[in-house]
Amino acid sequence: MTITYRSYLRLPELLTVQTPLSGVHDELLFVTIHQASELWMKLCLHELGEARRRIAADDVPPALKMMARVSRIQAQLIQSWEVLATMTPADYAAMRGSLGSSSGFQSDQYRQLEFVMGNRNPAMVAVFDEPEVRERLADELARPSLYDETLRLLARRGLPVPAERLERDFAQVAAPSSAVEACWATVYGRPHDFWDLYELAEKLVDLEYHVQLWRFGHLKTVERVIGFKTGTGGTAGVPYLARVVEQRFFPELLDVRTSL
Repeated sequence: MTITYRSYLRLPELLTVQTPLSGVHDELLFVTIHQASELWMKLCLHELGEARRRIAADDVPPALKMMARVSRIQAQLIQSWEVLATMTPADYAAMRGSLGSSSGFQSDQYRQLEFVMGNRNPAMVAVFDEPEVRERLADELARPSLYDETLRLLARRGLPVPAERLERDFAQVAAPSSAVEACWATVYGRPHDFWDLYELAEKLVDLEYHVQLWRFGHLKTVERVIGFKTGTGGTAGVPYLARVVEQRFFPELLDVRTSL
C-alpha cells in the first residue's frame, strides 16, 4: 500500500469528526478550535511526560528542549483565543443550546496537564464519568509531578530540599516552602555552578507564564462572548476563571524573584 499525505495523516477520518449539531455557521469554528486545542494538549502531555522522565534520570538537556517546545505550543493555544473571539455574543447564543451540559471544565487532557505540572486536586477526578479517564488521572496523581521531580533533582545535586517535599502524598498541592525558595536562591545566585538547574528553572517559569496567559485569554474571551452568564457545565463562568488565574504551579520560583 502506498503511503500518501492523506493516508499518513488519516485525513479522511480526521476531517469527518467536525460535526456541528445546530446548523449555525459559527459552530464549525467553535468545534475546530476546541478539537485543535485537544490535539495540541496531547502533544504537550507527550513532551512533558518525557521531560519529567529525563529529569528523573538526571538527563536535563533533552528535557529543556521538550519544555521549550511546550512553551511554543502554548503560544499556539493562546493565539487560538484570538480566533475564537471573532464569535459574537449573538453567534454563540444561536448555537449554545447544542452544547448541552458540555464544558471545557470536562477536558480530561487539560486536567491531566495541570496534574503533570503540579496543580493537583483529587476532587477533580470525580468530574469524569469514564472509568478509563478516572484511572488515568488517579495514576497521574499518584506519581511525582514535573516540579516534584525537579526538586528531587535539586536534592541529588546537594541542595537542602526538605525531606517532606521529596517523599509525600503527591496527590496534594504542597504549601510554598521558604526552604525550597532558598534552594532556588542558591541556583539563581550561582548560575555558573548550577547552569542546567538555572536553565531548568527558567523553562519552568516559561511554562507557568504561558499557562497564565492562556488562562487569562480564556477568561477575556468568555467575558467578551457570554459576559457573566453561568458556564454550560454549571461553573460560575467568568468569576470561576478569574479564581483559576490566581492558581500557581511553581510558587517558590516566583517568590524567589522578590528575595533575590
